[in-house]
Amino acid sequence: MLTLDGATGEGGGQILRSSLALSMVTGQAFRVHSIRARRSKPGLMRQHLAAVRAAAEVSGAALEGDVINSRELVFRPSAVKHGSYRFAIGSAGSATLVLQTVLPALLATAGSSSLVFEGGTHNPMAPPYDFVERAFLPIVRRMGASISAQIVSYGFYPAGGGRVEVTVEGCPRLAALALLNRGEVRRTQLRALVSQIPGTVGLREVDAFLAEVPWDRACARPEVVKNSPGPGNALVADVESEHVTEIFTSFGERGVRAEAVAEKLAKEVKRYLVAGVPVGEHLADQLLLPMALGEGGAFRTLAPSGHTRTQVEVIRTFLGTEVRMDERGAEECVIEVKGMRR
Repeated sequence: MLTLDGATGEGGGQILRSSLALSMVTGQAFRVHSIRARRSKPGLMRQHLAAVRAAAEVSGAALEGDVINSRELVFRPSAVKHGSYRFAIGSAGSATLVLQTVLPALLATAGSSSLVFEGGTHNPMAPPYDFVERAFLPIVRRMGASISAQIVSYGFYPAGGGRVEVTVEGCPRLAALALLNRGEVRRTQLRALVSQIPGTVGLREVDAFLAEVPWDRACARPEVVKNSPGPGNALVADVESEHVTEIFTSFGERGVRAEAVAEKLAKEVKRYLVAGVPVGEHLADQLLLPMALGEGGAFRTLAPSGHTRTQVEVIRTFLGTEVRMDERGAEECVIEVKGMRR
């Protein structure tokens, strides 16, 4: 049985989720201790426990330590089964993180699966649905996977209550990914999502962002979300280029000015555009797992984040996979992954 230290690297929930995903695919049992040790509230929170139990349901795993606040977990997977699943994460626990936990195993298993996730779709501490739908999943499809997703209702932090539906077809072999050049920017879009708060908040965010990033105003707009049970606000920027689409998000919070939300997003977008790389900071760590489980490949990205470095270490632990990070300056890195199916 593999043993992992949950305090390694960024010390959050990623070690747990990636370990669950890799355990299901490889059949390797593991024990993880010091779960989320570097967080202000360590141990398993509701959304982490939801990911654990979703993984157990999909793989018929035996569990030890699967309770709220637990700092240690033992996971012994059995056979992964495709089928119909419904995962209720509760409140604003991230639906997208639970999806990313079970997706690799379902891709590696013959047959189709239909999945329903109920919980948070737009949570500041997780990839928002927009990112998964328009940045992450298109690249996985490019590697040969057949996946579709739709958002039925939005779930903003803290109320949650969103619903996402996903269909997955088993894919015996994910092709290598080569993403070294972004190509020309073909289209940009800015959406200020507002739910049960004044629409003027969205207008101010759009104006403040365009003052920093001179995009065409015709492609920037507030958007009132009507199918959400609670209030919320997210400013979402799409950068659609020849070879990749990147999604950037900044979330509104009580007591934070709309202009501050926009300035934060503008800074992130400008960093990406100036660097000239195809893969942004968050997409980088998301691509590593499907690449390692497939035929590998290489991509060019920004300086590796703590999440990316942690992901690399978990992959090496389970697969013994070689992952090279060639840092070529303060804002450029080429990451090469030798896939297990090469």
